[in-house]
Parts: sequence; C-alpha cells; structure tokens
Amino acid sequence: LQAMSDKESASEEDWLALRPQEPSPSQCCGSGCKPCIYDVYEKELAQWERAKAMQDKSLLMGKKEQSNNSELNPDTFTAFSVSSVEQLTEDTYQYKFELPGNSSLRLSLGQHIVLRGVVDGLEVQRAYTPISPRNAEGYFEVLIKCYEAGLMSQYIKTWKRGDVVFWRGPFGGFPYQPNKHGELLMLASGTGLAPMIPILQSITDDEEDETFVTLVGCFPTFDKIYLKPLLQDLARYWNIRIFYVLSQETSLEKLPWSYQENTYTGHLNEDLMKTIVNSCRRKPFVLICGSSAFSEDMSRYLKATGIEEDSCFVF
Repeated sequence: LQAMSDKESASEEDWLALRPQEPSPSQCCGSGCKPCIYDVYEKELAQWERAKAMQDKSLLMGKKEQSNNSELNPDTFTAFSVSSVEQLTEDTYQYKFELPGNSSLRLSLGQHIVLRGVVDGLEVQRAYTPISPRNAEGYFEVLIKCYEAGLMSQYIKTWKRGDVVFWRGPFGGFPYQPNKHGELLMLASGTGLAPMIPILQSITDDEEDETFVTLVGCFPTFDKIYLKPLLQDLARYWNIRIFYVLSQETSLEKLPWSYQENTYTGHLNEDLMKTIVNSCRRKPFVLICGSSAFSEDMSRYLKATGIEEDSCFVF
C-alpha cells in the first residue's frame, strides 16, 4: 500500500512539473496582442488540466515555447539572426534580421511583432513594428529606441551581428485598402514613425493607389529625425507631403533649406493641428502612433478641428 501511495505522489509531482507557469507582468508587452501571453497560458493550462484528469501525457503538445522553423508564429517564439546593426541617432538603432531563403514575414500593414529578452533572470517582452517593405524577401528590419533605464534596452544594446533573438507574432495592424480614404493624415512621434513607413511604401509602390498622405513627424531636434533619406524619397511622390515638428529647435535658420518650408518649431498643438488639417486636400482619416500621452493629446486636438474618433486609428 505504501508503495502504491509513493507511486501516486511521484505521479502527482510529475504532473506538477509539467504544469505551465503563469507569466509575470514583465512578460506582457501591453500592446493588446491576440493571443496575449496570458491567453497562451490559459490555453496551455486548460490542456494540462484535461491531460491530468485523463492521466494521459500524450495530450500535452510538448513545450512550444520556441520554434526553430524560422516561420513567424503568434503562439510561439521563433529564432532569428541579427544580420546588421545601424545606429541612427544617439539612442535609436535600425536592426536587420535574416529570413531563410527568400522568405518574407508576410505582415499586414502596420502589424507589430513581440520580442522576448531576459535581463538579470527576468523575462521581458516588448512590441515593435517592422519598417521593412511588406514584400521584403530574405530579411526584415526593426527601428528601436533604447532607453537609459529600460530593461529591454539593456538587452538590445548588447546585440551584434550573428546574435540570435526570439520574436513572435504578428499582431494588430491597420486594415488599409487602396483608395478607401481620400487622404491619410499620419501623426507620428519618434519611433511611432515605424508603422507608417510600410503603409506609405505600399501607397507609393501601387500606381493605382491615388490616396493623398500627409505625414507629420514629431521629434525633439533635426538631428533626431529618423530615416531622413527614406522620408525625402517618399516626399518626392506627387501624393505625399511630409511635415516635421521639432520641439527643442528654436529656429529654422540652421536647417537645410529643403526642410525649412515644411518644418515647425515647438509642439504639435491645437492651432498647428487646425492649420495642418485645413491644408489637407480632402477630409482626412487619421493614423496616430506615439506614447499614450501623445495619442490622447492628438485625439483631443483633432476633436477640436471636427475630426471624430471614428475617423482615427491609434496604433
């Protein structure tokens, strides 16, 4: 009888060892992913409970924490290799990752992916939006701002060519359809530029798409504007306008003349928003990406100009 009870308790311990671990708050990136890491946990827990009730371990899928088939997946993390690191400003970097063969991430416009890092034994997850064209083959690129005290930033700053990092996704995105909106007004603060880039490129790549676009990029100074050559190229298209709002510049005199006429100093406030909206060629549909404070401010200013929430999409 004693032997029987030992066997039962060993079996109980075996099952407890197989029980999925509840994620810690640091593992949730807070971007509203579907499935969220907590959804994945609930699914695995239900599966574990069912397998335990039936005493059948074959009902467990096995740990799908990470996959090595280089296929992006929303449920599991996949390994990708860093192929290049380019510093754009003092705290912002452009990272390029290899995709096997000529494969593509196949993201919808403005979709984000989630990065997993481990810092001092603590797992952290954050969401980033690839800036590479949707049809890019064999690689994808991500724009990342590193913060002095950021946990994930400490991990990212150590990356060098050849390092392997883990991503899952894709999530979110803006359901863009060519010619659905007469004009898109894009309001981007800092790295909030990232989801706008693939949408802009899809418009300029499609000769049939006649959507007007006004992009307003908010940065502290001229030196901190990201991806200047790419933005200058896009601004040459007949249907694309780009404005810059530089909060820490006091004068436009030192800027290259090609930037002076489409740059404002100070903050993007209600008055400037009215000026920009009034200059749009058609009533715009608005895309917003930045901090939550930026998004709230923009929504408030837009409402004052007569643009309601149902004409806005916040990344």
